[in-house]
Amino acid sequence: MNSTGNITPEEQEKLRYPIGKYDRSQPLTEASLREAIDAIAGMPGELRAAVVTLSDEQLDMPYRPGGWSLRQVIHHLADSHMNAYIRMKLALTEENPTIKPYEEARWAELPDAQGDVEISLDLLDALHLRWVLLLDNLTPEQWKRTFNHPESGVTPLAMAAHVYAWHGKHHCTQVKNLREKMEW
Repeated sequence: MNSTGNITPEEQEKLRYPIGKYDRSQPLTEASLREAIDAIAGMPGELRAAVVTLSDEQLDMPYRPGGWSLRQVIHHLADSHMNAYIRMKLALTEENPTIKPYEEARWAELPDAQGDVEISLDLLDALHLRWVLLLDNLTPEQWKRTFNHPESGVTPLAMAAHVYAWHGKHHCTQVKNLREKMEW
């Protein structure tokens, strides 16, 4: 924070990406893939533990100035991970399908993103159980299958697993950082 009490662009970036941006150039190894699947498996419990004691007032606080509320972050995780699961299934059943992006910021403004977080927490529990069941049973050849994202290009399923492991950790860290800052 600078002397006028405003957050610098660097501080804003650190609040927005507390674990850094995803690095698409990182090597994708068998060990890192196992870590990604384990992270996907554990994320719903980690998120639930981070928010279980929060009040509605706390859930409606943005994790950074100009950012989403914690409530919106939780609902966003459900939206995003449902899309990821479907994208992976499309890649497994079609040849390099072009997937449809969605307007995340606009989805975060819809009425269901203002609702009870327990709905999305329960959804994430079930979705991740099913997702991990799928991921744990992919063959090496299936991990190489791809989908085409109009903005980020061709993505192999192994990379997608790494991206969404990062994504869950990224948002859980945003929640935990605000809790720590506010001493909740």
